[in-house]
Amino acid sequence: MDVLDLARWQFAITTVYHFLFVPITIGVTALIAVMQTFWHRTGDDRWLRLTKFFGKLFMINFALGLVTGIVQEFQFGMNWSLYSRFVGDIFGAPLAFEALLAFFLESTFLGLWIFGWDRLPKKLHLATIWLVHLGTVFSAFFILAANSFMQNPVGYTFNAQTNRAELDDFAAVLFNKVQLATFPHVVLGAYMTAGAFVMGIALYHLRKQALDHGPDIAMYRKAVRFGAVVALVASIGVLVSGDVQGKVMTEVQPMKMAAAEGLYETRANAPFSILTIGSLDGTNAKPILEVPGLLSFLGTGSFTAEIQGINDIQAAETAKYAANPLTASTSYVPVIWMTYWNFRLMMGAGFLTMLFAAMALWKTRGQGVVTSGMWKHIAIWTPLLPVLANSFGWIFTEVGRQPWIVNGLMTTQTGVSTTVDAASVWISMIVFTLLYGVLAVVELKLLLRYIKPGAVPVEAPKDPADRADDEPFVFAY
Repeated sequence: MDVLDLARWQFAITTVYHFLFVPITIGVTALIAVMQTFWHRTGDDRWLRLTKFFGKLFMINFALGLVTGIVQEFQFGMNWSLYSRFVGDIFGAPLAFEALLAFFLESTFLGLWIFGWDRLPKKLHLATIWLVHLGTVFSAFFILAANSFMQNPVGYTFNAQTNRAELDDFAAVLFNKVQLATFPHVVLGAYMTAGAFVMGIALYHLRKQALDHGPDIAMYRKAVRFGAVVALVASIGVLVSGDVQGKVMTEVQPMKMAAAEGLYETRANAPFSILTIGSLDGTNAKPILEVPGLLSFLGTGSFTAEIQGINDIQAAETAKYAANPLTASTSYVPVIWMTYWNFRLMMGAGFLTMLFAAMALWKTRGQGVVTSGMWKHIAIWTPLLPVLANSFGWIFTEVGRQPWIVNGLMTTQTGVSTTVDAASVWISMIVFTLLYGVLAVVELKLLLRYIKPGAVPVEAPKDPADRADDEPFVFAY
């Protein structure tokens, strides 16, 4: 493989791995804040136990996400220096806001939340976890603004003398139409992930308590239903926001929509293919099972509208971009099978999450519990499915944009560093992959270690007025 292929593989491995932690971090902070709010308002210590239990699991995930996220910043300068030079004036602005505003807000108040249980007044301490969640949402907003520029570049002027895109409208970058569709979709996906995370772990303990006639059945039933409601409602929100995103994608990236469906010829009343078998070279596809008109509706809101096909878009983009060295490419068609199947795997994992959440709500209605072996498997798969759905979604988003690194402005092959050789990328990719493998083992062992005992009884935090000023801080977990 050449430097371009290796750089793309390295970025894919590190980015997908990092994004395993992101939706859990965003979503679980919201659910923990709600749990602590329930405890604050009701005085029910079961909500305090659940807050501290899931707070501990969140902190493990946050630490791993922080470590893996740092690598992303370095990769832009290491392997993608020409891209960094070309759009650094634009891409760097939202990332700077993410670091200086969102991350500092998130990390500062997380520290206050961890160490401030019996140091801060109850209401003020509750506010800190809500501010942590607000910080994670701000982080998502600014990072997605940067990514949305890559999907639909706006708010810039091209400087022919420096051969760079220069920022001239920061508001346009922040409120890009792709951003306005993507941001709610990603955040709702994070809430779905967090709801499934809470529901799956609580299901495991509810089944265990029911089989052993334990004393905490009611607490885990509350947690199961809470997580299931969040997962189900957020999943519906993901469907609605995804529909909006699909229409925006059809407008600004018609090739991605056509590739997602394996649609080679322009068609009115275009069908949505549930199953298609394509040729090995990706030049055509044979539909096996289709829903007539559904693709037209998803792309435009009309069942009879025309959707452009891959062949027509390829011809149009070749005529438009082939003469410019920054935009020239032998093909403007992404890898069809990856785009097609990741789109369906994303939807399939999301639908299964919805199904499991609905099943859990039905089963635990009234005083219902779960005892059969089937629920053990559902408890294991429920937290994993939305994580996989998020990953498949991002693979679809990034692979479907190819060969563009910035849609319509710069191809991926012209953004890669020219002074980095294949051996250097191989070495760094092997090191990162091995390191991430070790971190994955650490993450799983820590999670399993702290999940197994469940939400153990805890003492209510003392009133700060009862503590001496010189008493040391105590780690509350």
